[in-house]
Amino acid sequence: MDTTVKPQDADDPETRAADTARRLQPFLHDAVVALRAPSFALSRPDGQIEHGVDGFYHGDVRALSRLTVAVDGIPLAPVTGGFDGTDRAGFRAVLRGLGETTADPAVELHRHRTVTAGRLTEEFTVANAGRRRVAFRLTVTAATDLALMERVKTGERRLPVPARATDGTTLTWSGDAVTVRLTADPAPGLLDPAAGRLVYDVELDPGTGWTMTLHGTAAHADGDQFPAPPAGAVPWRTPAVRSADRRLDRWVRQSLADLDGLRLTDPRSDEGGGRVDQFLAAGAPWFLTLFGRDSLWAARMLLPLGTELAAGTLRTLARRQGAVTDPAAEEQPGKILHEVRRGTQEFTDTFALPPVYYGTVDATPLWLVLLHDAWRWGLPPEQVEQLLPHAESALAWLRDHGDADGDGFLKYVDLTGRGLANQGWKDSGDAVRYQDGRLAEPPIALCEVQAYAYEAARGGAALLRAFGRPGADAWEEWAERLATRFRERFWTQDAAGPYPALALDRDGRPVDAITSQFGHLLGTGLLDQEESALLAARLTGPDLDSGHGLRTLSSAAAGFNPYGYHIGSIWPHDTAIAVHGLVRAGFADAAASLATSLLTASAAFDARLPELFAGHGDQAGSWPAPYPASCRPQAWAAASAVHVLRAGLGLEADVPGGTITVAPGFARAYGPLTVTGLEAGGERLDVTVAADGTVSTRAPKGLRVITG
Repeated sequence: MDTTVKPQDADDPETRAADTARRLQPFLHDAVVALRAPSFALSRPDGQIEHGVDGFYHGDVRALSRLTVAVDGIPLAPVTGGFDGTDRAGFRAVLRGLGETTADPAVELHRHRTVTAGRLTEEFTVANAGRRRVAFRLTVTAATDLALMERVKTGERRLPVPARATDGTTLTWSGDAVTVRLTADPAPGLLDPAAGRLVYDVELDPGTGWTMTLHGTAAHADGDQFPAPPAGAVPWRTPAVRSADRRLDRWVRQSLADLDGLRLTDPRSDEGGGRVDQFLAAGAPWFLTLFGRDSLWAARMLLPLGTELAAGTLRTLARRQGAVTDPAAEEQPGKILHEVRRGTQEFTDTFALPPVYYGTVDATPLWLVLLHDAWRWGLPPEQVEQLLPHAESALAWLRDHGDADGDGFLKYVDLTGRGLANQGWKDSGDAVRYQDGRLAEPPIALCEVQAYAYEAARGGAALLRAFGRPGADAWEEWAERLATRFRERFWTQDAAGPYPALALDRDGRPVDAITSQFGHLLGTGLLDQEESALLAARLTGPDLDSGHGLRTLSSAAAGFNPYGYHIGSIWPHDTAIAVHGLVRAGFADAAASLATSLLTASAAFDARLPELFAGHGDQAGSWPAPYPASCRPQAWAAASAVHVLRAGLGLEADVPGGTITVAPGFARAYGPLTVTGLEAGGERLDVTVAADGTVSTRAPKGLRVITG
């Protein structure tokens, strides 16, 4: 049944304006999210679920689009509201004027929300702290449109699905193989399914309270596409961080809690053998599913906490590695996917993505890089060896498909006309542009993708050699030829000197925009020391370094927009990658400045950094402005806290070689700093940096610690 609200008169200006407003992407900047993947609840700070993207969601379907509470004749005055940890939120409001004998409030409504997989619990407590007996009618109103996430994201409004009362306590909605139930305890005095209302008449003596609890459940008839993990089975160690800067401690703590809430499992994993592979969903609300690039980067950032998440992510993606050439899905043999959904996503007449979509140029090299890095951090050899056939297929994709026209660079073009026009991490349609604002024409070869490919080929060669498989020398030679071509073709210059272009366009011309992609090149081995120094200077210039993190596009560029998704905004993961790259390349001071910027931004967002935020910079205000439609929490934004901590500690692992390196740089600014519960080689690793900079460690047996 098509429940889309259609304009009555498409030629009427007021109707057209209203329809446009309905179809704008909803804003999230003031949303309160309680999350336990694959479910979450999202509301305004007053706790009411009723506008825009608000709702209780399960598996990319909005199970409840409205859940509001009201007291007849009494205004609710919100006094506080926000998330509590990851899967809980709380809201308080005063029942203004009820029972009051002085200017002080007398009656309060406390709403406590908890989300578990497939379940929403809302507890309402009314407390009378006044001196009078009070009586009131409380009404909860519930509704659902059972809208798919992609329809919610477009701003489309849909008519509610009718409810039915299955008994005196429960409302039920069904449609499109989804069933939603809402049960009240105690039973309401009146249950009206037509209006979705549960009505209570309440009387409270002074000093007493009343509580009602709603239990909402949502279930797909064919089960969850990616189920929730077993309780308590977190695939990483949770370190304790204590420093002289409590913002750092809180940022790491909240980030790890959010990452816990984003965990999902692969139903194809070897459950019979007792192993359930886990990975991180990209983010809530828009991307609460498997994304190749996002899940890989987040797992890579968390390697100092163990290799189990990396292994689960690698195996989950390997099971879905491209096997055939399918132009509609952009699948090719050896290619790693972009995203997985329940069904085709129909955004517009010209933009639609199939359920399993392979439109990404960087997930395949990033898969190889993660496998190599996980091996270095101690992924058991037998698990590495099981994945080597997939690694060989991924390497072959770099050579045979990623370089489609044979010029030696990985590139992309959307041949379907309905997929993503840009297929790097900056995948919005206007992301790849020249400094003068012109858009580049595909096929596009991105600079950071060449760096990933170089790392992937070198890392792949190291794995092949270590496990006695052929081809290592050939892939090292391939990588060096790529580095030579990159030096010859990508470098351009302006009045400030030379720098690598953002990309090469269809004619092989450098796309000369100055961007945050510089940070992705550092520390990969693609650049020499002089080239790295040039980029370190660029990254710390005021056009890129906003004081709150790196702008995705130079503020001096013609197309710069501080609210542009990839053309001026700030992405925490992007800045964290630059921080780590600067440290690896030997520019700790430059890294320190950017790390401090992220730490400042984390405080502005209650330690829950969003997917991205606006790029105005600290000269425009002490606190960054939100990007209104940003995911929060988001996996690689949350994982950035661990990546920055690792960079500050100068932490590197070579478990096959028997060493751990701890070389604190800017971490000394947070001293005394103690981090307990890291992991290398499957064993615990602790690091302490004293106030005077002295370093001490507790390392796994058999690993030699190199300090510097």
